Amino acid sequence: MLSERLGHAFDKPLANFAKNIPLTPNTLTLTGFLVTAYASYVLTYNLRLGGVLVLAGGVFDVLDGVVARVNRKSSKFGAFLDSVLDRYSDALILLALAWNMIANNDFPGMMLCLVTLVGSFLISYARARAEGLGENCRHGLMERPERIILLAFGAITGLITPVLWILVVFTHFTALQRIYYVWKITLEKRD
Repeated sequence: MLSERLGHAFDKPLANFAKNIPLTPNTLTLTGFLVTAYASYVLTYNLRLGGVLVLAGGVFDVLDGVVARVNRKSSKFGAFLDSVLDRYSDALILLALAWNMIANNDFPGMMLCLVTLVGSFLISYARARAEGLGENCRHGLMERPERIILLAFGAITGLITPVLWILVVFTHFTALQRIYYVWKITLEKRD
């Protein structure tokens, strides 16, 4: 939803800043992943600080794309690397939250983390399979930016359980939205 609406909205405001960044887009992608990996470690014992670090990792996730587009350094491998490391990041964050929940004897919370992880991966998989069929599929309510913002918000505010309930429902709803969308467009092309 945010990706679809904002798209490359940060390109123009950050263009001058992006031109002066001496790092390659792939270096920024790797740096963002490392920040998120560290954030995940911190989430296992400190939700508030971990949530702040998740947002910091998200800044790199925005910057790598802006730097690639503004400096004309986009590449197929860069897009692939970004996508794969995003999946690793999603897994690390949700597994770290699950670990935190287990440490606090919150087994329902741990299950919410795992069910959210499945939903997050299904959203990504549905898009990848659609693109494998030659269809663009960036539709849905709960794309990655929304999930990361909500997880960080929940961790920082202490509202992680209500946020996880929202994510459980809407990650799977989004996967279903994508399934429906691909069914609809492939049906139309068949007629």
